[in-house]
Amino acid sequence: MQIEHLKFSNDFKFGAAVAAHQVEGGNYNNDWWEFEHQQDTLCKESSGDACNFYHMYEEDIKLMKDLNLNLFRFSIEWSRIEPAENEFSKAAMNHYIKVAEKCLEHSIEPCITFHHFTTPIWATKDGSWLNPQITDRFVRFCDYVAKNLGDRLKWAVTINEPNIVALMGYRTGVFPPGFKDTNFRRTATSNFIAAHRLATEVIKNNVPQAKVGLSLSMTDYQTRPGGEDKLKKIRYIMQDIYLETLQNDDFVGVQTYSRHIIDPNKKQSGQFEPELPVTKMGYEIYPQALEATIKEAYDKTKTDILVTENGIAPIGDVDSIRSKFIVDALGGVKNCIDQNINVLGYVYWSLLDNFEWSLGFEPKFGLIKVDRRDFRRTVKPSAKLMSKIAENSKNS
Repeated sequence: MQIEHLKFSNDFKFGAAVAAHQVEGGNYNNDWWEFEHQQDTLCKESSGDACNFYHMYEEDIKLMKDLNLNLFRFSIEWSRIEPAENEFSKAAMNHYIKVAEKCLEHSIEPCITFHHFTTPIWATKDGSWLNPQITDRFVRFCDYVAKNLGDRLKWAVTINEPNIVALMGYRTGVFPPGFKDTNFRRTATSNFIAAHRLATEVIKNNVPQAKVGLSLSMTDYQTRPGGEDKLKKIRYIMQDIYLETLQNDDFVGVQTYSRHIIDPNKKQSGQFEPELPVTKMGYEIYPQALEATIKEAYDKTKTDILVTENGIAPIGDVDSIRSKFIVDALGGVKNCIDQNINVLGYVYWSLLDNFEWSLGFEPKFGLIKVDRRDFRRTVKPSAKLMSKIAENSKNS
């Protein structure tokens, strides 16, 4: 596969991402664990031991070093740090300090997400993200973590995809807390935005040199003639309402997987044609979406961009499809840079084949295969391809 054209500057970051609940195992004190174990759960299976990353992080970080990756995005599990309200676990905090230190030991910059979909059960018992108290609770957690991490904290993502949690948890009911109410979605959205702003302030107060931003799920929304008004409405509630508040952040975290077609003549919208190839997640293989969303995020914020997630779970985990997707997506990133958009790095989702929420372990996004029986790691060819691109950039 031709990759010679994919050369980036020495300070461009190549990385991979995970989320605590999806890889650590045993996060039984948060709303997702509770959601997985409800009698009428929508989840195919429990996260269980996940990838056992909590105990195997040293091996995984060493694999990243061997793959020439220099940024690791991982999340800190709020329910481990604060298992009961205002009761903090020093042991849990020390664990995450060790993870960050292991990254730095291998010349990998930690990019830490403070909220990646999961909320402690104690904070969900009186409204979760519908209760305005949630902002103060979240900020208190961020303050504690940032203060303890200190200068180990290089990059911070306050909240991962709040637009998805607001949609899936409060409007469609397929994420916890399982509500289906438009007004609830609006309330959750307002609280997420407020929490991000306050969390950014407290993180920067503790670690002024840390780069702080929010990661947004962005889709390349397109429309057939006649769907322009619908497109504008969807784009606003899913993306623009957040983007318009991010202009002063250190970066906007763009997370993109595919495009979405608005057809005014159809109730359901999605792909152009039903025969187009799709992923295990059910959406179209369309790496060009990343370039479009980077440009959109930059046009609306004039802020530096960090690609905090982009990846693919091919049907049958055909790794050659993943390799081509990475090359094509990075080609779009380079086009953006060539057009004077400051893209700081590309973080692939995900480092490991992990727990994909309600879909369980079947969709495989990972650069590294995880054996479900013994947790053995196997590096995939796509990981080696990405490693070669990173190496070529380093030596250019």
